[in-house]
Amino acid sequence: MLHTASQYLAEGPRVGLRHFSYEDGPEFTTRARESKDLHQPWLFPPVTEAAYSAYTGRLIEDPTKAGFLVCEKDGGGIAGFININNIVEGGFQCGALGYGAFAHAAGRGLMREGLDLVVEYAFGPMRLHRLEINVQPGNAASIALARGVGFRLEGFSPNMIFIGGAWRDHERWAITAEMRA
Repeated sequence: MLHTASQYLAEGPRVGLRHFSYEDGPEFTTRARESKDLHQPWLFPPVTEAAYSAYTGRLIEDPTKAGFLVCEKDGGGIAGFININNIVEGGFQCGALGYGAFAHAAGRGLMREGLDLVVEYAFGPMRLHRLEINVQPGNAASIALARGVGFRLEGFSPNMIFIGGAWRDHERWAITAEMRA
C-alpha cells in the first residue's frame, strides 16, 4: 500500500512512521511469514489475518499501547514495526518498547532510523519521560539497535517474559528524555 509523507506521524530521510491500520494486514502478515527465520525465537508477530486483526485492535483500542509501522518512504512498504506497550502516565510517564524488522529490510539501517523517530515522538507529542526495552541476551541485533539509539543497560531479569512457550531471560535497557536532550 502506497503512503504519502502527509500520512506520517514523523519522518526521517528514508522512513516514515504511521499507526497500524486493519488494511495493512495482508502486507504485514506476508512480511511476518517471510521473516520467520529472522524473528524466531525472539518474537512471534501475527502471521494470519485473524491474528493481525486482533493484534492491531489491541494497539488501536488500548490506551496503554501505541503501535507504529516503520515504512520506507520510497514506495511506502512496511520495513518493520515498533510498539510502545504498558504505557503508564502520572508520575511514571513510561512505556516498554517492542520491535521487529522484516527480513527484506534487515541490516539496512531502516529500523535504527525508525527507532530514533519513535523515541523522539514518545518524548515529544506523547510526553513520555522514559522508555524501556527488554531484550533476550542472545539477540545481538536487537541489543545493537537499542545501544545504537542511546539506550543504556540497566539490569538483567531471569525468566522475565513468556515468549514462544517458555519464560525467557531479558536484559533491561532504558533511555530518558534527559539522555536524548
